[in-house]
Amino acid sequence: MKTIADMLAMADDGDFRERWWAVDPKRNIARNYELAMTTDLFGWTIVERRWGRIGAKGQGCCSSFADRTEAIRLVDAVRRRRASARKRLGVEYTPVRL
Repeated sequence: MKTIADMLAMADDGDFRERWWAVDPKRNIARNYELAMTTDLFGWTIVERRWGRIGAKGQGCCSSFADRTEAIRLVDAVRRRRASARKRLGVEYTPVRL
């Protein structure tokens, strides 16, 4: 898994978006998770998260940060949580190309 610093270095504007799916048809698991970090017009960093069943509307939340390092800390925590899905769900999240 690439680090946030690597991903931000690759992005032209310092923003990024990721999507993961966890799928196990035998156990009827079809989870979707999206994570995006952008900058608004006022210079605040916005972290948007959306989750739910693949193909469904799902849920989501947005967090805004005046300090970009706090936003990166949240993004890192979310990515660590997704990486531990194998232990928690029995199936791992795999990246989906946007």
